[in-house]
Amino acid sequence: MASDSESAELGRFLRARRTGTSPQHVGLTIGPGIRRTPGLRREELATLAGISIDYYVRLERGKETRPSPAVLDALARALRMDDQEHHHLRELAARAARYTPEPPPAPSRSVGPHLKLLLESLRPYPAYVISRSMDLLAWNPGGLALYAGIADWPATQRNLARYFFLHPAARDLFTDWEQQITGCVSRLRAVAGTAPDAPDLTRLVGELLLKSPEFAGLWERYEVTRRKPATKTFHHPQVGTVTLTSQVLHIEATPGQRIGVYTAQPDTPEHDALLLLDMTAPQPAPTRS
Repeated sequence: MASDSESAELGRFLRARRTGTSPQHVGLTIGPGIRRTPGLRREELATLAGISIDYYVRLERGKETRPSPAVLDALARALRMDDQEHHHLRELAARAARYTPEPPPAPSRSVGPHLKLLLESLRPYPAYVISRSMDLLAWNPGGLALYAGIADWPATQRNLARYFFLHPAARDLFTDWEQQITGCVSRLRAVAGTAPDAPDLTRLVGELLLKSPEFAGLWERYEVTRRKPATKTFHHPQVGTVTLTSQVLHIEATPGQRIGVYTAQPDTPEHDALLLLDMTAPQPAPTRS
């Protein structure tokens, strides 16, 4: 049957969304007096969703692991969840109800020669292979140099989440650092929610909870999102300020691995900056295979 951690993860997500939802946001009128509960009270959410308070308490405490699709949809409506949050709620419920005699194997960290050749062929565009826990597994010269200072770390420590929160250069590199770290934690939360016991994730999250108050605060909020193509601006110490288009591609037959690549239109200052970054970046140390 489902592990206790999987059942608890469903409850943690519901509790985070409940305490993060104001009564006014869902149309409730608040009377006078001091309100000690942040967000919605359990009984208020249960009433909005049309379920008993006892049943909801059991859900939040991980004692009830098989809510019906109708109950999940009612809770999502009551909490005004967006499509991504609703999808995540359903995934957590499915995992909590599933019989899982043993955990699935960890995703492969091996990067084949064809992928390394692909990274090389993408030059001068910065590109890298990343794991589900945001470890950098392979890269071309620009892919490593774009994250200023990350090459100073040993290859085994090169992780984008670790970089965002713990590397002193990260705050200066991103013009919207707070937005970047919020998206980073949301993506990790989404992955960890459906693989709560995965060693690669638990080690990283444990380290960041201890070392970064910003990470701990964002982790507690339990926001989830899926990564979308985006435009990012870097204030790079070598090539100046550049705005690049980001794309992430999933890799067939290697679950959890993705290729990240940044592009710029030819004959633009940004493209010239990428050419300069590619030419001046040192060749990375041999990647792990």
